[in-house]
Amino acid sequence: MQVATIMTTRVVTVEMDDRLSLIRDIFNQARFRHLMVMEEGELLGIISDRDLLRALSPYLDSAAEQARDTETLNRRAHQIMTRQPITVSPHQTLAYAARLMLDRKVSCLPVLDRGTLVGVLSWKDLLKAAVEEGAL
Repeated sequence: MQVATIMTTRVVTVEMDDRLSLIRDIFNQARFRHLMVMEEGELLGIISDRDLLRALSPYLDSAAEQARDTETLNRRAHQIMTRQPITVSPHQTLAYAARLMLDRKVSCLPVLDRGTLVGVLSWKDLLKAAVEEGAL
């Protein structure tokens, strides 16, 4: 089975200079855990919900919040993104993608077709496919 058969095609992107306040809003409203960082149609990085949590002050939205805590929301996507993300082609096998994720210790792979972002493959997609195929 190929990556294209199970990848998620609804991919939300942000730009390099987008503020973490916007990124936090996107994660709060959506049911996914990764944002692709694009610039002029090129994938430059990836931000996970964990990357965002590490970048923001733990005191945000608490009684102890101070101005320096809210300032963390003004940081930019390029300051916290993982650069040069590991990618996969939609034509590669699921076994190859799974091995790549395990070897490189990543939880998702942007799917590029000739340099164009066409989807994302997460460990949840792989697990769901394994369950549906009766492999588990």
